[in-house]
Amino acid sequence: MKSRDWIKACIYVPLMFYQFYLSWRYYNGMGLDWVANLGWSMLWLSAFFGWLPIYEFKKLGGVPEKQIYMHTTKLVTSGVYSVVRHPQLLAGILICFSMMLVSQHPQSVIAGTVAALLFASDVPSADKGLVEKFGEPYMLYKEQVPALNFVTGLFRLTQKDKRMND
Repeated sequence: MKSRDWIKACIYVPLMFYQFYLSWRYYNGMGLDWVANLGWSMLWLSAFFGWLPIYEFKKLGGVPEKQIYMHTTKLVTSGVYSVVRHPQLLAGILICFSMMLVSQHPQSVIAGTVAALLFASDVPSADKGLVEKFGEPYMLYKEQVPALNFVTGLFRLTQKDKRMND
């Protein structure tokens, strides 16, 4: 991990913990139940994007035995990786937004926005490293699959399925 990545982590991790604290302390602070419920739904969605890549990398990524899931030897483009290129960064962003909605506290909005922007700022360096690791196949994948926009990714998949069925 580069020193810049450590610096980012030293900023966004405390901000996220602060958001968790605010969500506990000021739960549903504005009394908007539907907003808090939307936040909980978003938190569950973040779990999907956060945990599924671990399984998919171990199963499809050619991870050597006794190595952590991030040590892939094959480019994984199926499953959650057919929807977004960086599902775990997306999970971090979704957690930030979910805590904003759950707490409904202004400080959570500020902390979550900063943390989410830090997560999103990791995309270019992650893409650069993956282009170096996988070359042209990753470049093609990068053109086809959005980095973080899962709505666009799901829409693209449905359009692809429609073309295959026609």
